[in-house]
Amino acid sequence: MAGACVLTASLTLLPLSHSVEEDAERSPHRIATAVPAKADECEKPEASLPPSAADGPTIQKIKARENRKLIVGVDQNSYRWGYRDPATGDLEGFDIDLARAIAENILGDPNAIVFRAIPTNQRIGALENGTVDLVVRTMTINCARIQQVAFSTAYFQAGQQVLAPRDSSVTGYNASLAGKRVCTAEGSTAYEALKEKSFGAVFQDEHDEQPSDEDRLTVPNQLDCLVRLQLGEVDAVVTDNALAAGQAAQDPAVELRGEPFTTEYYGVAAKLGNEDLVRRVNQVLVGYRAGGDNSPWMTSYKKWLEAGLPGITAPPAPTYKNG
Repeated sequence: MAGACVLTASLTLLPLSHSVEEDAERSPHRIATAVPAKADECEKPEASLPPSAADGPTIQKIKARENRKLIVGVDQNSYRWGYRDPATGDLEGFDIDLARAIAENILGDPNAIVFRAIPTNQRIGALENGTVDLVVRTMTINCARIQQVAFSTAYFQAGQQVLAPRDSSVTGYNASLAGKRVCTAEGSTAYEALKEKSFGAVFQDEHDEQPSDEDRLTVPNQLDCLVRLQLGEVDAVVTDNALAAGQAAQDPAVELRGEPFTTEYYGVAAKLGNEDLVRRVNQVLVGYRAGGDNSPWMTSYKKWLEAGLPGITAPPAPTYKNG
């Protein structure tokens, strides 16, 4: 695994460039971690506002900026989703393609965008304090999060799954996890799933043999889990199968085990109250899905994801709220 580990570390440590992706309008606020809200039961958290091409107050504010750029929170460490190509320094991936499509629709230029790399556990805080306009970062829509941020319609369907070394005794999300050290990202749906049912896995840092390392089992960024797996510091990772497929592509010594044990959807997230921006993103997604096998969505899927997640023939259909 040594060679793959070096590649992973290089992606983790590469900083954002200081050109288009620089913080052109530096926010005085620091990104804060939001405290998850208690959500009532909800039947369809993926239902979003109907699409609209209108320029509401949020979009007008974006267009009025001196630099006329959309500010988007992304990942730079998730291979094939949002990652920095070590050869070019450019951000690439499925989420990056979608973010550029939104910028092109709103501002007429796919490069009219400021990318801000944010950890998994700071996605909500970055929206709440205005550090970013949108988050396009493999963010799962669920009942708790819709109390904190506003989501677009679903643009991808994923599920939680286990990633483990090929020679591991772990067979999936089952009793084979008993006593195993399992890594997840802070604030992730994987961590919440293990809180509900862990099968005896060790997944919280306070139970680790070395509690002085606060990030040994719960880490800010999902890719850190792969590094820990490669170093033998954990025995398995639980994460979205979409992300895990990218990690397995980086390191052939690890693989997905068992079957996905959840069904969940990724959405583009905006600050609560910015309804015009959510409606506009949903309008973009209408066109992004259109065209069947030649749609922008399928073109991006074939380029970035098909090798690791074969067999997907169409994006998830949108679900809208009334009104």
